[in-house]
Amino acid sequence: MQHPQGIVIHGWADADAAHSRQQVLQALQATDLAEHVHSQLGTDAQGGVFQLWLSPAQIALWAPGLDTLMLGQKLQLDIVNSEADLLREIVLTLLMGPVAFEFPSLDELLSALRIRRNMVQAARKTNLAFHTSQAERPEDCWRYDEERGFVIRAGASLIDALIKATQPEVSGTLYAFSCYRASEYVIVLAIAQELAQCNPPLYQQLQTLWQQRPIRSGEFHEVFLREQGSMQAPLPPRYYVPGDRTWFRNPDGVSAEASGFEGSWVMYMGGGLFTNFWKRDQPYTLEQKCLEIYHWRNGLYFDEEGEERIDEDKVDQLVAQTRQDPAEVARIQALMQRYREARGIYTEAGGCIDTTREFARWVRPGTADLVLPAP
Repeated sequence: MQHPQGIVIHGWADADAAHSRQQVLQALQATDLAEHVHSQLGTDAQGGVFQLWLSPAQIALWAPGLDTLMLGQKLQLDIVNSEADLLREIVLTLLMGPVAFEFPSLDELLSALRIRRNMVQAARKTNLAFHTSQAERPEDCWRYDEERGFVIRAGASLIDALIKATQPEVSGTLYAFSCYRASEYVIVLAIAQELAQCNPPLYQQLQTLWQQRPIRSGEFHEVFLREQGSMQAPLPPRYYVPGDRTWFRNPDGVSAEASGFEGSWVMYMGGGLFTNFWKRDQPYTLEQKCLEIYHWRNGLYFDEEGEERIDEDKVDQLVAQTRQDPAEVARIQALMQRYREARGIYTEAGGCIDTTREFARWVRPGTADLVLPAP
């Protein structure tokens, strides 16, 4: 059995493997995992390399087949009420990584952990009004530019503006978003919160940029995110790290024509749960998300202008009915928990599971690869 690649730290100076492992696990608040963590020292063109991974035997016990969705339950982690438990789930899933999570320093690894923690905590508080064509933001800290979209007002804090736009417990209002834009706001908020602590000059650049133009869509992906996995080498279908962004695709080509229902962008919050930005107190399990997306095809209708629309109330009713029929649930899950087809391709063999995961770039002074574009 091959060990996973886990965590790889470049630029490592300590030549003592045992001491190195102790140092990293102590920084990760995971010294109690020492007996389950393997490690090795190596070199590359830049110098020393230190790699850590969870033992295959422990993975088989805690996450067989690299299914991390039940990890929190198996280890009785209370990730909602205990930040330490949330960080523990993040650390364990990184140590299981089938593709190496690479960092240029231990500090960069620690920032990555905090960004993932920030994402989960922000995602839990995010609650929005779903809309595919309308958008709103708090007017005290945002203004709309016809050419560039929503930018923050001069003098407004980017962090505060993002929180007000996404967290109704702060603003008192639900603002209209698409799921894609919502995921961008959660991600940039988490990154900004870490930058404010570890790299204030880069945070100030980010804030200044957002006063002139937002970074969105494809450019957002290129600037802020790394991506693991590919169509040719997919990640295991049930392997997720808290703080991942992923896409559940609608594999039905007809209902996918309805605006906003091509698929669903979500954040993985740990504990087997994915974001539901429209009903934050009802996060999705993988199975629930698959049922919902499957029934989009049965909620399809055409409005007075002949445009494709989805009756979400009907979808909710159909999901509830289906859950009373275990055989039908099993049939749908077998279809939907397949890997998705490539964009533009729809076949009976395609499911909704993406082959990749997205997460934040490096952010520390001297090693950051998050490079902001010109305004």
